Amino acid sequence: MSTKPEVTGFFEPRTWSIQYVVADPETGKCAIIDPVLDYDEKSGTTGTEQADKILAFIAERSYELEWILDTHPHADHFSAASYIKEKTGAPTAIGERVTDVQRLWKGIYNWPDFRDDGSQWDKLFADGETFKLGNIPARVMFSPGHTLASITYVIGDAAFVHDTLFMPDSGTARADFPGGDARVLWNSIQAILALPDETRIFTGHDYQPGGREPRWETTVAEQKAKNIHMSKFKTVDDFVAAREARDKTLPMPKLILHALQINTNGGRLPEPEDNGRRYLKIPLNVLHETAW
Repeated sequence: MSTKPEVTGFFEPRTWSIQYVVADPETGKCAIIDPVLDYDEKSGTTGTEQADKILAFIAERSYELEWILDTHPHADHFSAASYIKEKTGAPTAIGERVTDVQRLWKGIYNWPDFRDDGSQWDKLFADGETFKLGNIPARVMFSPGHTLASITYVIGDAAFVHDTLFMPDSGTARADFPGGDARVLWNSIQAILALPDETRIFTGHDYQPGGREPRWETTVAEQKAKNIHMSKFKTVDDFVAAREARDKTLPMPKLILHALQINTNGGRLPEPEDNGRRYLKIPLNVLHETAW
């Protein structure tokens, strides 16, 4: 039985996101992790170019889609999970603590009737829960700190960490979003770095420091040796001090108030109003204490 999935990354340059197709080479079963729904905030236009590219790749390889997986409700892009489910019928999943994020943002958006029970997804994974991708064993690690609900999918020898660790030259994710916590993030990273050294680490973003080409694959060993934060800050207090100081200088992602109302709802766009158009709701001055 293979424990090494085939991993194909799809870089989305608007938001520096990496979407993944993870496949069992023996059975052809696959999962999509963190697919992006295209969105242009200037014109309010949505599109499916990124998702359709992934679906075309799966069809070309004759893969069978078993799962549409999100690591957390994203703050910088719309999730294409709902669109891909409509196209394929494959089940969607996320970590069960998404309900904490839903309750938080339900208040921010003043949505008294919003369902905050996670029922927008077909499956809510618990910490430590196991499943299979084809014949490859997989499990879920609760990895909060960046958000209340972040999880890592460990599929065979590959760990999909999204916003906990970046490539070694970029360090770690911010922890100042509503519900974020740098001390909690440290603990989540320590759990990931306790995986076997040869574990392949796949990141959710790459911001191309110095203008280099996008990269998204590293290993636990490389992260421990070279990550500009984890190789430098050896105690939780040092890490928290550096992370919080850095976060105070960072503006919020430009799409955070756009994206969370979509992504806490499983990637569904708002229902059309009586004129047939859909509308986003942007709360004013709710994140006013952050850098511009």
